[in-house]
Amino acid sequence: MNEGKVKLTTLLLCLLPGVGYLLALFGLPLLRVVYGSFTSNEAGAAALTLDTWAQLLANPVFTDGLWFSLWLGIAPTIVSLMISLPLSALMQANESSRNLFGTLYKIPLVVPGIVAGFLVLIILDRGGMATRLLAPFGIALPRLVRDEWAIGAIIASAWKTVPFMTLIIAGAMASINKDILAAARTLGAGRLTIIARIQLPLAQPGITAAVLLSFIGSLGSYVIPSLLGPTYPLPLSVHMFDEGFKKGNWPMVYAMGTLLSVMAIAVLLAYYAIIGSLGRSKAAKG
Repeated sequence: MNEGKVKLTTLLLCLLPGVGYLLALFGLPLLRVVYGSFTSNEAGAAALTLDTWAQLLANPVFTDGLWFSLWLGIAPTIVSLMISLPLSALMQANESSRNLFGTLYKIPLVVPGIVAGFLVLIILDRGGMATRLLAPFGIALPRLVRDEWAIGAIIASAWKTVPFMTLIIAGAMASINKDILAAARTLGAGRLTIIARIQLPLAQPGITAAVLLSFIGSLGSYVIPSLLGPTYPLPLSVHMFDEGFKKGNWPMVYAMGTLLSVMAIAVLLAYYAIIGSLGRSKAAKG
């Protein structure tokens, strides 16, 4: 019995630094945000109230902003994934491609997000560089900046996200045992087969981490949607600052932050469910 207690105590002590760090820097602030969303700025209001949530969910400006926030989180992530997956695979092909693409994809890393936004604005806005270059050929670009689909914001977000996503996915692919790839080639597997049936499944943890980080970053972005997005709807990240922080309405800031977090968790759970379903389907076929 004493030996068991000693082992349990040792285990708890080993977990304390990591668990304590998560609780202190993530758990407690998150609880504070959730608690704050049920408070009110109005004098004489109850200690805990649903008034802030009622104002938030009853206002179509905020609900439209929520769905727009999800769009600005999901769309750049999908675009970045479609670019990062083949780019990461190409980097594993040989030393030359690794050196070439390994240098090119890192260039956006040193460019701040607001600078990336201004670059997209200068190039793709009406009267911008792209419009002037294509005008002599009679080619007119569609509206890509401040349009209703926020195409310019998606391009800028993806441009900044691709390097981070590629860095993670390429690292996951590079960690795959080379003997497995050599054995597949020996058995007659082509390059595309190796990518689809070996590299992508084995790199799935890295791909999931890349998707998670990219989605959260795009979901909470403020600068790029403010600069390149439409005037309506605005994402909740912009409303949090303009309607909450600027006006000192902290309960509304907390409520919007909580709602964004809940929706982010829901999207990520859906992602895990889809990945798990695809994995079970492949296993059943195999």
